[in-house]
Amino acid sequence: MNTAWTTRAAGALLVSSAFASAHAQPGKIDPEAEMKAASAAVQAAMQSGPAEIPLGKQARLQLPAGYSFIPQPQADQLLKAMGNGEDPSRLGVILPPEGDSFVVPRYIDAGYIKDDEAADWNADELLTGIKEGTEEGNKERQARGMPDMEIVGWSQKPTYDKTTHRLVWAIESKDKGAANEEHGVNYNTYVLGREGYLSMNLVSGLESLPQNKPFVQTLLTQTSFNTGKTYADFNAGTDKVAEYGIAALVTGVAAKKLGLFAVIAAFLAKFAKIALIAGFGLVAGLAKFFKRKDA
Repeated sequence: MNTAWTTRAAGALLVSSAFASAHAQPGKIDPEAEMKAASAAVQAAMQSGPAEIPLGKQARLQLPAGYSFIPQPQADQLLKAMGNGEDPSRLGVILPPEGDSFVVPRYIDAGYIKDDEAADWNADELLTGIKEGTEEGNKERQARGMPDMEIVGWSQKPTYDKTTHRLVWAIESKDKGAANEEHGVNYNTYVLGREGYLSMNLVSGLESLPQNKPFVQTLLTQTSFNTGKTYADFNAGTDKVAEYGIAALVTGVAAKKLGLFAVIAAFLAKFAKIALIAGFGLVAGLAKFFKRKDA
């Protein structure tokens, strides 16, 4: 398979690089060089569906046709270039067939998560915890000469399905002082397992969230824990129980992650706007921005 980029994708990269360079400050990380290096690494490592993708030693994903998977460490290299911090729990990056979004799968070896808290949690209190965690993400942004991020509120309040052991919630974010059309959103889905949990974080523009949700929902149906690793396989006599309950997946443990992912949501919103002004278009989103094509 030829790794050459499409002309429009290459043009879009130049626009995003120029945008990043314009916001760089003396003594700061060089965003343009960082993004170019990440782009080259992604091109060389990307896998296309259909394919079976191991998700650590706990689960597997049947990657559908049209989707692409960026493994580690190239995925981390890309996310850092977009202003994100390091996270050893990340398993890669998944690019849907279209749209201005991508999905980041993670596995956290936390132990068995008790889910009884979900029956009576307070969404306002959870939101406060997320806002506090966003300050960690702002440290990463400041290192790259980017404005601070702020959390606007829920796009979807946390809901938990006790049958499938899936937790879903979505948060809206923006750069401090940014216009409403530059809001981004993080759509988060967690699946509890015997020894920890999987998460799939959808990073999307706010207006395009409805059309992008089906992508992560498709991925969830194609993801399964390995035999003996499901939530139902828990053995109270031998297995580790997590030190926190399910509410901590929205605040506490999850707050730092959300604050960092909010950085990427803003990047997508900014990139789309700048690219459109320059006449390149978003090239059908980040997926086609990075995908390879046949000669």
